[in-house]
Amino acid sequence: MFVKLQHLDTNCIPIIHSVKPSKTHDINGGVSVHLPRNRTQTELEQKLIKKHQIPPQKPPEFDENVVFYKRKPNPDGPVKSLKEKGAAENCRGGKGDVHTKCSTKCVSGNAGVKKVHTRCLMKWARYGGCIPAILEALERVSDLDEAFKAWEVRISKKEMTIILKEQVVWQRALEIFEWFKRKGCYEVNVIHYNVMIRVLGRARQWVELETLIDEMEKNGIECVNSTFGTLIDVYSKGGIREKAMHWLDVMKKRDIEPDEVTMGIVVQMYKTTRQFEKAETFFKNWSVRNISKPTKFAASGVDNLCLSAHTYNTLIDTYGKAGRLKDASDTFDQMLRVGIVPNTVTFNTMIHMFGNHGRLEEVASLMQKMEQLRCVPDTRTYNILISLHVKHDNIIVAKGYFKKMQEASLEPDVVSYRTLLYAFSTRRMVSEAEELVKEMNERGYEIDEFTQSSITRMYIESGMLEKSWLWFYRFHIRGKMSPECYAANIDAFGERGHVLEAEKVFESCRERRNPTVLEFNVMIKAFGINKMYDEACRLVDSMDEHGVYPDECSYNSLVQMLASADIPQKAAFYLTKMQESGLVSDCVPYCAVISSFVKLGQLEMAVRLFEEMVQFGLKPDVVAYGVLINAYADVGNVEGALRYVNEMKETGLAMTGVICNSLMKLYKKVGCLKDAEEVYYMLQRLDAGPDVYSSNCMIDLYTERSMLKPAEEIFEKLRRNRNANEFSYAMMLCMYKKIGSFDEAFKIAKQMRELGLLTDLLSYNHVLGLYALDGRFNEAVTIFNEMIKSGVEPTDLTFKSLGVVLMKRGVSKKAVKNLEIMWRNDYESGLEVWLATLDSVNSMVYGDECY
Repeated sequence: MFVKLQHLDTNCIPIIHSVKPSKTHDINGGVSVHLPRNRTQTELEQKLIKKHQIPPQKPPEFDENVVFYKRKPNPDGPVKSLKEKGAAENCRGGKGDVHTKCSTKCVSGNAGVKKVHTRCLMKWARYGGCIPAILEALERVSDLDEAFKAWEVRISKKEMTIILKEQVVWQRALEIFEWFKRKGCYEVNVIHYNVMIRVLGRARQWVELETLIDEMEKNGIECVNSTFGTLIDVYSKGGIREKAMHWLDVMKKRDIEPDEVTMGIVVQMYKTTRQFEKAETFFKNWSVRNISKPTKFAASGVDNLCLSAHTYNTLIDTYGKAGRLKDASDTFDQMLRVGIVPNTVTFNTMIHMFGNHGRLEEVASLMQKMEQLRCVPDTRTYNILISLHVKHDNIIVAKGYFKKMQEASLEPDVVSYRTLLYAFSTRRMVSEAEELVKEMNERGYEIDEFTQSSITRMYIESGMLEKSWLWFYRFHIRGKMSPECYAANIDAFGERGHVLEAEKVFESCRERRNPTVLEFNVMIKAFGINKMYDEACRLVDSMDEHGVYPDECSYNSLVQMLASADIPQKAAFYLTKMQESGLVSDCVPYCAVISSFVKLGQLEMAVRLFEEMVQFGLKPDVVAYGVLINAYADVGNVEGALRYVNEMKETGLAMTGVICNSLMKLYKKVGCLKDAEEVYYMLQRLDAGPDVYSSNCMIDLYTERSMLKPAEEIFEKLRRNRNANEFSYAMMLCMYKKIGSFDEAFKIAKQMRELGLLTDLLSYNHVLGLYALDGRFNEAVTIFNEMIKSGVEPTDLTFKSLGVVLMKRGVSKKAVKNLEIMWRNDYESGLEVWLATLDSVNSMVYGDECY
């Protein structure tokens, strides 16, 4: 729900290009310009601002030490395009000093004037001539006749292009475009249409864009290469890939060969949708058509092509995102071989790619290569290095790069601080985090919501509860916290058991406004984690008092927690309310409550709820059926279990390993060997095959019938696959003991001790019984002592075996009976007498053997 701290976006790879349009004659005789290969640097900055949610510069009226960042709504209405949004957020000055270039809000009438931001005046000044004055006039005056009055008859085609490109809000650009056409003294050519296509496309004004294309066709203005490239670009970035592909097909049908820029746009489109093979194929085919000697890409043939650094960067990034590091490296090497000097973006892409795959040696090598080529790292380079070393838990190295960035006279940006601050907070590096926060305050960087909540968690996990509360409260009193931020703080306190503080955060939210369903849901979760079920129920019941109604998440959380807490009656009550609200979309909440009833032995209630679920039109899944089948298996009800097995098959649901295991348990319980064998055969046909539980059930059934060979086959297979567990060995020991194969039984007992598989009471009793039956007194006493030391409490069966071995050593039956009575009356005292007796008899045996 919060901002990502760091992400390499090579969609913004810049290419240096002239501001001047290249002069070529279009089919209409006008002067046309090729579209620049990318956006200007300002536009790139705005894209990064949007992608990383980098806050605007601190307005002058903010004097506080810490500024909490939350996006403000644009006072001039919703901003559609990326450039609008970036400008509206980044170019807003202090109070009363609104940059009209960014807001594009001209005052009504001719006299009203707003102060124009210095930065934009400087930007416009680079055009020279009358352009700065025209643009300023357009910002000051809404009436176009008045704004253009001084230059109306002498605006050139080039100046028209620049004027249209410099408009941020699409409505204003379209108004100016229509004015140019309406005046009749201006020749509107394909380049002007290209500019408008881009403006409307960025603003997602598809109807207006389609109208513009129809107008071009009606007026006989043919689309050129750059027109197709622009159309493909705007539709692709607008998420309408079908239209982008349509224009690529139109281009092919008209036999127009894409130029390098259009080719790069198409590759970028495929890369964005993760269709890397199509991207490579398109580039290969384009390459073959554009070189005299057709050769395969990644070989030397492409060396014949004169590609720009931008194209190489796009290819490297495409291979990197596809995980094809070798192809990316080969492209980088080829770039060097043909004499294209990699720029900072190239290295940033390569460093990010290798860093994401944990290949830090290549990262270090790339840094050395940067130095050799005198390619100076920028802030983004260091941000990538900081981020990838944080990712690999090299926090000291990450800190080092942050320091190097400062030493290189590069200003760490808000991404730098947030990345490192998040790393410090998650590692509970309190002093380092506080020092970084202090630096951010001094530089006027705003604390975003993600950082705020991560530091709250840091203080909580460090046992600094008071500081965590003060940190939260500092932002709360500013009144700008979003529901997501309140929810994150509630969750931070609630997850660590600080319910009172979580409630205080919730109440703080209520002081400002009615909490949203999100804050309620997180508070419900906090109550559930801390087993405060009544409070959770009361909170859900009170939601409508605040104008908020429980959603699916609210009810699901409550039903699940109540079911898990073995309170199925109350869970069923809220499940009914959930059903009445139309919020039950699947059988998951029903399964939770049914399982809870089954766990408490209330099978009748579980069946009733299952039938209710079916009546509401919810189709049970294998989990729902499995719960009831397993419940009937536990009570040994074959008829009930098979009823739901058959019903499940009729609905088209396949048998699963879990269902089969439930049936294996059932058939083992009732002793149905034949049915168990059929289920076991079914398990063998499943991909996963039978597990150790079902195999042990079969061994147990075969043991009861003294069927040695099939039991041995299953046991040996388990042992070969290293799946045999303590129960497997114990059952085989019983089998050998039962059929009188004591040598084999003793081998199994020895293996169990060697493998450390004597941990369970059942296993101890089986081994002890074996030694007692054969009269092996010393082994029996040793096993009993190990049993007591391991903390396993003996039972009647244990002492019965010990009594047998004592009587075989001459102890009277009456004495053994007295020992058993003493143990039953007083466990501790009786156990000590047993141990003393065994020790005494053992000493006598040992003495006799010595004598």
